[in-house]
Amino acid sequence: MTRADDIEYVVVHGYRRAYRKAGSGPALLLLHGLACDSSTWDTVMAPLAEHFTVIAPDLLGHGESDKPDADYSLGAYANGMRDLITILGIDKVTVVGHSFGGGVAMQFAYQFPDRVERIVLVSTGGLGREVTPAIRMLTLPGAGTAISVATMRPWRGLVASTMRGLARTGWKTTRDLDEVADIYESFADPAARKAVQRLTSHVLNWRGQFVTMTDRTYLASIVPVMVVWGVDDRVIPVAHAEIARRQAMSDVHVLADSGHFPHRDHPEVFVSLVSDFVADNAPAAYHRGKWRAMLRRGDKIDIAPVEPAASGESVTVAG
Repeated sequence: MTRADDIEYVVVHGYRRAYRKAGSGPALLLLHGLACDSSTWDTVMAPLAEHFTVIAPDLLGHGESDKPDADYSLGAYANGMRDLITILGIDKVTVVGHSFGGGVAMQFAYQFPDRVERIVLVSTGGLGREVTPAIRMLTLPGAGTAISVATMRPWRGLVASTMRGLARTGWKTTRDLDEVADIYESFADPAARKAVQRLTSHVLNWRGQFVTMTDRTYLASIVPVMVVWGVDDRVIPVAHAEIARRQAMSDVHVLADSGHFPHRDHPEVFVSLVSDFVADNAPAAYHRGKWRAMLRRGDKIDIAPVEPAASGESVTVAG
């Protein structure tokens, strides 16, 4: 999980927010997924910092940030990111969101289009209902008690070490268990458990995700968007990458030999994709009149159909 030696802190609205910051140049805001923290970006942060100012926060309720009895909605997280970059003196960012962080990234771009230059979505939530049963179970009555028992000290270490051992086997079905082990151990903290359960209640139930951005993705036509997915994702199905492509997010990359954490499975490929994406796409320019016209026209707005991989827009990268 997050290393204490490179964490900085700022208090926003009375709550301590932890973040990591490195590099110089155009700003990248890296948003981690559900029950993870900024350390999920460990393998890519340093190489990205060679070209960018990289800010990787621990979202409220996660990592070293406070875990208050507070608002854990997507809108509140977007507000928090707006306030964080404002305090850090950063006006605009390319926002990079993984899993739940992808949902926050889309919400941030929707609420504050004048602060967003580009969007990178990594195995993102918010594009369809399907999600692993392990996450849906967090919304069931009694889930908190069950997790409390499952993470008790007598067997916590054994369970976590078993997960990490299985992750090293190279099997597709267990490749992400090292990250899952970190999440499992974090659930031993009652405050972290409560925060994650409250968060999930805002975006999904036992049937799956009920909050999606597909009704507003036409707005992405004025912001450069790149989507990265792992072909063996067991958390959010890779089929959602095709949904992204159909929703005018034409720069879609599906990485072979990769699961739910493609930035960890293929860090060099990921850094190259992000760097090239920023270099090849000018920052979005917010125009209130154009935004107003798009909102009035809604999904009737003319968006050119996305061509398949022949043009290089959708690629599969071998591991």
